[in-house]
Formats: sequence, C-alpha cells, structure tokens
Amino acid sequence: MLIRMTESSVKKLSNGDRCYHTSNGVKPGKNGCVKNHYLHQKQHCYPEEKVYHVAHNGGLYKRPFNEVFEETPMLVAVLTYMGYGILTLFGYLRDFLRDWKIEKCQNATEREEQKDFVPLYQDFENFYTRNLYMRIRDSWNRPICSVPGAKFDVMDRVSYDYNWTFKYTGKVVKDVINMGSYNYLGFAENHGLCADAAADVTMKYGVGVSSTRREMGNLAKHEELEKLVARFLGVEAAMAFGMGFATNSMNIPALVGKGCLILSDELNHASLVLGARLSGATIRVFKHNNMQSLEKLLRDAIVHGQPRTHRPWKKILILVEGIYSMEGSIIRLPEVIALKKKYKAFLYLDEAHSIGALGPSGKGVVEYFGLDPKDVDIMMGTFTKSFGAAGGYIGGKKELIDYLFTHSHSAVYATSMSPPVVEQIITSMKCIMGEDGTTFGRDRIQQLAENTRYFRRKLQEMGFIIYGNNDSPVVPLMLYMPAKIGAFGREMLKRNIGVVVVGFPATPIIESRARFCLSAAHTKEMLDTALRMISEVGDLLQLKYSRHLLVPLLDRPFETTYEENEE
Repeated sequence: MLIRMTESSVKKLSNGDRCYHTSNGVKPGKNGCVKNHYLHQKQHCYPEEKVYHVAHNGGLYKRPFNEVFEETPMLVAVLTYMGYGILTLFGYLRDFLRDWKIEKCQNATEREEQKDFVPLYQDFENFYTRNLYMRIRDSWNRPICSVPGAKFDVMDRVSYDYNWTFKYTGKVVKDVINMGSYNYLGFAENHGLCADAAADVTMKYGVGVSSTRREMGNLAKHEELEKLVARFLGVEAAMAFGMGFATNSMNIPALVGKGCLILSDELNHASLVLGARLSGATIRVFKHNNMQSLEKLLRDAIVHGQPRTHRPWKKILILVEGIYSMEGSIIRLPEVIALKKKYKAFLYLDEAHSIGALGPSGKGVVEYFGLDPKDVDIMMGTFTKSFGAAGGYIGGKKELIDYLFTHSHSAVYATSMSPPVVEQIITSMKCIMGEDGTTFGRDRIQQLAENTRYFRRKLQEMGFIIYGNNDSPVVPLMLYMPAKIGAFGREMLKRNIGVVVVGFPATPIIESRARFCLSAAHTKEMLDTALRMISEVGDLLQLKYSRHLLVPLLDRPFETTYEENEE
C-alpha cells in the first residue's frame, strides 16, 4: 500500500523531523508515526497542468518532501543471489579451463619470469571483470558520433570473442532517444545562443590557455565567470576549476587534514570519497540521508573527541550531495543545516546534479528548500550537467575562496579552463538567470520539472520499482538480476532508446538498475515513445516488480562505500 497523507496530518517533531500519522496499517515508529517524508501529492496532468517549484515560508521543511524506496520482493532477491552464485560457479569453471589451456585466456596475466616479484595483476580481484563484467561489457562505452542532445547517433559495433574486443561495422544507428546524459536543461547542443557564443570566443581566444591561473592563464573571462557564479549562487565569492571530479578530490584535502573529522554520507560520489581519503582526516560514514545516524556521529565526536588523545577535533566537516546520482534522492538539507548549527560543524554541499535542475530559478537544492546560501559553508557544483560544459566551482565566503586560490592543488597546478567552455557556461547561466532578455532559461527549468513528474508517474503506473524523490530528474529503475542488466540495455538500443545500466560494484550487489536522466529537451512525444518501449521491454524481461510496499529510508540496509579510517 502507498502511504497517502495530507499537509493537515503533518506535525513537527521537537528534533526537526516531521511525523505523518497513518491509518492504513503501516507499521509506525516508536512515537506512533511513520518517520520518513512520504507526502503523496496530487498527481499533475501532463501537459495540461503545469508543475511549479514553489518555496513556501515557515517551518523546518518549506515544501513537501517525497521519496520512494520500495522494498525488494523476496523472490527477486533470492533469484538475484542465485544468479550471481551460478555466474560465480561458471567463472571458477572457466578459470579452471583457462589454467589447463582448454579455453583461451584473454585477460592480462603475469609472465613466468615475474612470478617472484610483487604481482601487477591480482587474479582474484580480476575475477569479477573476467567472468561477470565481460558478459555485459557491450552495454557500456558505446561511441556516439553526434551532439549528445535529446537524440544522438551511435556507432554500430560487434564482438566475435564474447566482448573482449569490438569491431566497428561502419554503420551508424541514427536518432537514438537519449535517456542517459546529464543534459538536464538541454544546453548540450551544437546550435543556438550558447554554441554561437562559444564559437565567437574560440575565434578570439583560441581553444587552450596553456598555463595555470597563477601564471599566464588567468583570463578576463575566468574572472567574469567567477563573479557570475557568485551572483547566481548568492554567495560572496566563487572559484572555477577545469574538472568537476578534481573540484572535490583536490579541494577537500586543502580544507581538512590530520586531526579533522569528515562525516560522509554512505552514498557519496567517488570524487568526495577520494578527496576525503587524500585529506588524511578521520572518516566516519553515516547512513544515507539518515539524520539520526548523522546526529549520533556528531554527538559522539563532540563527547569523545579524537581517538586515544580525546582532544577536540580541529574541524568537523559534513559531506553531502544535493541529488544522489544513483538513488535519485535529494538531501534532507534543512535537517542537515539544523544539525550543523547545533554541533558547530562545517557543511560541504556537492550540487553537481542539483544545480540548474532544482529550485524555481535553477539555483539548486538550497533554493529548492527555500534556505539561505550563507548556511552552507562550502557550495560545490559542476558545469558538466545543467550547463552543458565542463569543470566545477566552489562558492562561499571570500576568505574561503582566497584560501583555496593559494592552497588548492586544482587551482595552483591545473591548466586554466578553455575559453569556449567558459563562454558556454557564462551564456547558459545568464540564460537561466534571465539576463539574456528572454524567459528561455526559466521555461527550460519548468519543462524539466514537468518531464520529471510525468516520466516518474508513468513508470510507477506501469508497475516498475523506481527510486528517489518525485522532483529528481535522476530516475533509477530497478533491474536486480545480473542477466537483465545487459539484456535491458541491448533491447532498448534495438528500439532506438539509449539508456545507462548500472550494476555492482557501483550499486549494492542485488540492486542493479537502469538510470534515466530527464532533460528539458525531451518532448512529450519522445517521452511517450521511450515509455512505450520501456514497458515493452519490461514485459519481455519481466521487470514490473512493484507491489507498492514502501520501505522507510531509515530501515534500509547500511552499506558503506569505504571503511572508517581511525588515526
């Protein structure tokens, strides 16, 4: 059963949680309430009735918060584990055949002369790659040969050795509907205002800068971009970097170090994980979007201090994302900020997927909840998604940006951003802000909201299990079984739909999924075509598992992406 509630049933708890009373037999929490923010709002018709992002006033949550994580059916979970078990057994059988030269060994192995040295290739670690990944390797790294807009062209390829190598046939699959790119606002295009502006700047400045910002690579365009980003975010200053991944991995070590504590969400992106590890700080992981877990770690950190010495931590830094790219969930930012203020911690917010995609004017998850940007100490985001470009930024107080300009490896050693990329960001951002004299940017934000709600609602009505927040343009559709990962991707491509499929180790072993990313460039006809094909493949592969049994987020299994690091 779905939990259906109205605003009148919402009561504010003393610790900032909301409590929804139900009378449908759903098991309540300790205080007689279901404690997870499932508000079942009125369904919006598409396209007759528009979906508006509205920031209300008053209360810890200034808007309804809707997230869905349906329980994995027991039979599906059992069959998924059995599938992996069978694949593992066959993997050991094939390794045995390879050892006896019965089957040709295609993977990298050590030479006989190297047997007394430290091995470069670990056979056991490569077991998954050899025997499981190779079976479905054709589902990834497909080369496209057009702009990655709402539709793209894919180069056809075949394999004659079970996906160890590929050969191109020379054919091109035309007009594949793109349901996988992070092109949220549709700015990844080769025509229009942004493309023309980037072309003009290329003729004036060239493509490369060939120097760092500290030396000869600091252009007026870079400073214009940073001032615009700061104004867009509503912060004192901002700094741009040439690579989104490095924005996290190279700046976190500049902010914290030994004697500091990082509290990281278990589903944080690999760039945040790497940055935390490189910093040398102690890392502790809290359950995904679970404020009780986060508060417990904060309380313990304050009470006990550092291990062995019990000295106070130099800094406590909370790492979270705006939209989690594998779950489609949105950070419970009002509660995180409340805890951060209560325990005097610092907050690092990664808005890679939420900037441009959430909020009435595309300013991300902070605006989505109607919060003050000054309450977030470090605001990070990327230009690779909603802006159709490359690179990342960090925004905050001027003192923070001045410090990073001197101490960040990404600022000191990395080559400056390419001028046409900078111009693409400037033009698209001004369009979003309405400074181009049109409502084009605002219309795209509105269109993305409508597409997101429509697509999610239709998938749920078809009987698929999907994860995440109702307003998240990232839509994970659960596949579960390993054989269905490759089958879904192949069958969708046969029907001219390009999708991204994801499995272990990027997800928990029984939670393989297809991940759809909605775009403002998608028309209703495109979405209807994609939905029809998804339903057809869903029937073919028997993917419509939904029984509408929602599992509260707080009760989901806790699986860490990396281990706690004590000094």
